[in-house]
Amino acid sequence: MKSIDRARQLVILSGKGGTGKTSLCAAFAHLSSQPAYALPTVFVDADVDAANLSLVLKPEPSPPHEFLGGVLAEINPDLCTACGACVPVCRYDAILPDARRESVYWIDPIACDGCAACSYACPTGAIRMVQQQEGLWYQSITPFGTLFHAELFPGRENSGKLVTLIKQYARLWADDSHAPVVIIDGPPGIGCPVISACAGADLALIVAESTLSGVHDLKRIVQTTTHFRIPTLVVINKADIYPEGVTQIQSVCRELGIALIGQIPFDRTVTDAMVAGEPVTVYRREAPSSRAFSAIWEIVFDRLITPGGTHDRS
Repeated sequence: MKSIDRARQLVILSGKGGTGKTSLCAAFAHLSSQPAYALPTVFVDADVDAANLSLVLKPEPSPPHEFLGGVLAEINPDLCTACGACVPVCRYDAILPDARRESVYWIDPIACDGCAACSYACPTGAIRMVQQQEGLWYQSITPFGTLFHAELFPGRENSGKLVTLIKQYARLWADDSHAPVVIIDGPPGIGCPVISACAGADLALIVAESTLSGVHDLKRIVQTTTHFRIPTLVVINKADIYPEGVTQIQSVCRELGIALIGQIPFDRTVTDAMVAGEPVTVYRREAPSSRAFSAIWEIVFDRLITPGGTHDRS
C-alpha cells in the first residue's frame, strides 16, 4: 500500500433513508479487513437520529460519553421575586407563573429556545442558562475496526453538532492509530447533519435508487457535494428493478461528469443478512449483492489509496 500522509475521509450518502447506505458501509467494513484489499479503517455512523450501523458491526459494549448541546433557561425559585421583567423579553412565551407558588415564575423547557434574553433582563440574577445533555456517543471496538457512533435523544436538536463531534474524535483516533481511512455512514437527505458529515471529506459515494424519486434525490445530493467541492462517485442499488431509472441515472452522471462505478442487483440476501445482524459479504460471500459490493470496494479502495485519486482541496 502506498503511503498516505493523513487519513482520507469517505462519506457515503443518499437522498433518503433505506437506499442501502448502511448495508454498503457494513460490507466495506468487512472487506477492508480482508487480505485482498485490506485497508485499516475507522468507521463513523453519522446518522445520529437513527443510528443502526452498530447493529450490523456488533461492537463490544463500551462506556457512553455525554453529548452536551444547547442551553435552556432555568429559574431559581429562591431568588425569583415574580417582578415579571423577564416575561416581555421572551419571544417564545416560555415564561409562565408558577401555579404552586404565586410569587415565582417558571420556564417551559419545551418552549424555551435558549436565547438568554430573560437571563440578562432578570434584576435579581434568578435565571441561569443550563447546558443540556442531548445524547450519548460511543467509541466501540468491532471485529473490523473502531466505530464511532452516537444517539441523539428523541426531540433534541444539534444533530449536526453531534455528527461533527464524533467525526473529530474519529479523525484524531485514525491519526493516532495510523489508520489511513475514515469511512462515514452519512445521514440521508441534504440537511445540517449531512453538511456536517461532508465537512472535510475527500471522497463521496452516493447510493442512488433506480426510481423516479431516486433520480431527483441523486441530483440534490450531487448539488451538495459539488458545493463543497467533494469528488463524487455513484452506485445504483436495486438496479434491475426499474431499468428506465438506471438509464436516467446514467444520463445524469454523464451530464454532470460523475463516475458511475457499480450497479447492485435486488437481492433478498441483503435483508436476510440485516436480520442476522451481519454484513452481507460475511453472511453469504457469493451472493449477487456481495459480489457487487466487492467490485465497488475495489474501485473505492484504489481511489482512497492512490495519490491524486482524490481531489486536491488546496
